[in-house]
Amino acid sequence: MSNQTSTVTTAAKKKLPIAGQLLDIDAELKKFEEEERKRLGLDGKVDQWVEDMVGLGFKKSERAKVTLLIGGLTVAQDYLIEGGLKGIGYQVQMLDCPTTEGFQTGKEFGNRGQCNPTYFTVGNLVQYLITLRDKHGMTSEEIVDKFVFLTAGACGPCRFGMYVTEYRKALRDAGFDGFRVMLFQQTGGLKQATGDDVGLELNPTFFWSIVKGMFAGDVLNAIGYRLRPYEKVPGATNEALDKAKKLVYEALETKSNIMAALWKCKPIFAAVEVDKTRVKPKVSIIGEFWAMTTEGDGNYQLQQFLEQEGAECDIQLLAAWLLYTLWEVKNDTKERADLREWDTAKYGLGGGGPMAVFQKLAIGYAGDFGVRLLFQSFAHAAGLYGFKLPDMEKIAEVSHGYYNNDLRGGEGHMEVGKLIMNVVHQKAHMTLSVKPFGCMPSAGVSDGVQSAITEKFPGTIFCPVETSGDGRVNFYSRVQMYLFKAKQAAQAEYDRALEENGVTREQVAAYLDANPKFRSPLYKAAHVYCGNNADVVAAVAPYITKTRAQRWRDRLTAFATGGKKAIQNTPHLAVSLVQAVKEAPKVAERVKEDITILREIRALKKKAANGARAESMLDAAAEE
Repeated sequence: MSNQTSTVTTAAKKKLPIAGQLLDIDAELKKFEEEERKRLGLDGKVDQWVEDMVGLGFKKSERAKVTLLIGGLTVAQDYLIEGGLKGIGYQVQMLDCPTTEGFQTGKEFGNRGQCNPTYFTVGNLVQYLITLRDKHGMTSEEIVDKFVFLTAGACGPCRFGMYVTEYRKALRDAGFDGFRVMLFQQTGGLKQATGDDVGLELNPTFFWSIVKGMFAGDVLNAIGYRLRPYEKVPGATNEALDKAKKLVYEALETKSNIMAALWKCKPIFAAVEVDKTRVKPKVSIIGEFWAMTTEGDGNYQLQQFLEQEGAECDIQLLAAWLLYTLWEVKNDTKERADLREWDTAKYGLGGGGPMAVFQKLAIGYAGDFGVRLLFQSFAHAAGLYGFKLPDMEKIAEVSHGYYNNDLRGGEGHMEVGKLIMNVVHQKAHMTLSVKPFGCMPSAGVSDGVQSAITEKFPGTIFCPVETSGDGRVNFYSRVQMYLFKAKQAAQAEYDRALEENGVTREQVAAYLDANPKFRSPLYKAAHVYCGNNADVVAAVAPYITKTRAQRWRDRLTAFATGGKKAIQNTPHLAVSLVQAVKEAPKVAERVKEDITILREIRALKKKAANGARAESMLDAAAEE
């Protein structure tokens, strides 16, 4: 028996010799498949079910009659985004903050086993449409024709990636088959909607309107949570917030200067009377994004409950989440830099040319700077002083030993890093992590990794809690237990601040009454302690216990100390500069290699294209 081989072209299939015969494996597999399909009755035409609610939109000619429904962020941000989108020509209606009734509606029409943010957000939309149909007399067809729901989407290791499917399933079962749910992905950017007849144009104007609403909402929320615990007249802060939101809303709707509108908000907040001698434990709220952001029944009005119990809430702003996404871009680019043109994954650097790494890093760093600049511009215009957005590089550094920075989902390593920063840098007396029952990314962190953090950092007050749509009493009871410890810690810190600075509470109160600058609700003392009230003690004590000459001497001493530290750091800066100079040839060599590789790849592609063209010409000649 002789082995036989066949000489074939690259386009032909290779055949293996078996028992002296040539066997076409692909042909045999295809024959077997056809026989099995016939035996199983699958050889006929099969009509597959297709989701006909995917990809629905509206045309530009329909814009005048279509109303965009939005929701999912804080009340202030949804309200201001509504104004921003109205300002660029859309009909917009924000949905109310989700309630328990909406949660029950979501459970009625949604799939089983979903997390409660799904039930709350889906049910909130369905409940609104049912109200339009059953109480306002609109038919289901009119509602489907005149309304569109706009929401964000993303992929990830949790059920957030399936929210849009839940929306469509619940809407169909509630009698609104064909209702349009439009999704703009986190990674889609401006490439998602193109064409002259697209009703919802995801262009820079659209995103800029949303960004202004989000950042203005962040600033107003931060001011509200800073003032409300110390207000002398209950409700004064909320009244000021309502006035401020209306001013900003009008500016966004009329496309006037938003900075001028925020500037007009400053005297409104300055008029709120506060008592800065009150001892308030500061509670940092972290956890799953929606659960820590919503302000309604979805987290049992957590922020309001904490304030009623005598705490000051330190919330996580949406700007911080944007910084985290930009950090991901920078971190992933650095890790993939050496792969260069061979990195052909979905988010890879392949095809980007020799400057792909530089371009992505530049986008990441420029985006980070832009977010911080825009936020601080809005903050200072409205009177939010001394508020610093988190340092994502520092958070990644301190958390990496406990939680790998490359593990994504939810807030990733940020929960671990924020807890460590809160303890080490005295940012909060208590850290509260809230997430839905069964939230895979957040529960795995809070209930697992964080236990190691609390053991390593004694005195940490960390309260992990879960929401499920019910169980409000148990939730509150658990929070109160930890909050009792935080109150004790805050009182002990305040007493220590008074003792360390040599003043009494009565002296501090008298000085604040006599000095409007320090009494102002917009004044933020330098960070020394966890609590803002203790920081105020440290700020005013020198004016009570020292003369002007002594204060000037202390300032000069502090300036000299700062100069000394700068001089001590100078050698390190010089070393860094020398290292950068030494690395310059390596960087140049890498760029040179990238250019060479790019040229080789283009040459191979060109050669392959020419070969295919020549082969097709030979085949055509043979046929003739």
